[in-house]
Amino acid sequence: MARAIGFTEPGGLEVLRVIERTVRAPGAGEVRIAVAAAAVNPTDCGLRSRGGGEVPGPWTPGMDAAGTIESVGPEVTELAPGDRVMAAVSPRRPEGGAQAELVVVPAGSVVAIPDGATLEQAATLPMNGLTALLGLELLDLAAGETLAVSGGAGLLASYVIPLAKQRGLRVIADAKPEETELVRSFGADVVVARGDDFVAGVREAAGDGAAALFDTALLGHPAFGAIRDGGAVAVVRGWDGSEAERGIDVRQVWVRDVLERTDWLHELRRLASDGTLKLRVAETHPPERAADAQRRMEAGGLRGRDLIVF
Repeated sequence: MARAIGFTEPGGLEVLRVIERTVRAPGAGEVRIAVAAAAVNPTDCGLRSRGGGEVPGPWTPGMDAAGTIESVGPEVTELAPGDRVMAAVSPRRPEGGAQAELVVVPAGSVVAIPDGATLEQAATLPMNGLTALLGLELLDLAAGETLAVSGGAGLLASYVIPLAKQRGLRVIADAKPEETELVRSFGADVVVARGDDFVAGVREAAGDGAAALFDTALLGHPAFGAIRDGGAVAVVRGWDGSEAERGIDVRQVWVRDVLERTDWLHELRRLASDGTLKLRVAETHPPERAADAQRRMEAGGLRGRDLIVF
């Protein structure tokens, strides 16, 4: 048995509880991790408000974990008990997500934490890092093309920007005036004003518009003016199916499809180890204060991720 964040019916923050869950032994190709820290993301708030659909409750949120491998199943050769690791976890399964003292996950979604990082810092990386890599792959821009990034100071954008620069892209990102230098430190070539002037700022810097937009701030249609005719936009957390103007192609980023991209997790580890990716912890909470962490996430404006720590 292990403590976990859990809830049995969708609703507001009041449904979150600390529960006890049975945690099975790892099977073939799996590892069991003693979790030290699990990040809190917008997807956790969505799971809480809508429930787990066909997956029976109780539901445990969380897509990022870092901790120590407690045991490994058959056929696992690259990982061993005692390894300090980070993992991408699907919460939409009967065993639940990452916000638990013990989790069993596929070995393919687990790699060592970055050099020099704490377990808490490492817990901010897997899911958002994979989201950034998947979105860039879907946009498929050539070196030298221009990518606009909304929400430049946020955690996801802080991974998108340097990963885009690694691919030879020119990056235009937005920021509040007091966060301009922070966003420049991620690697943005041009920083424009956040808010109503975003489209005009991108147009001024990119002429006929950026080749694509990675919309981490969920601006939606109002930001499409920043994209050139026939360009593309990467959207996270789904799309309403409405038609985009001027031949713009909407490419939906479903990170659940790449949780076992071990090669990508190794790339993220390497880039965090050399300082290309900055790992930012906003605040830590014991599991009994999970509602506080989700309240802060829903309020917006975090520059990093809050964590549940065990």
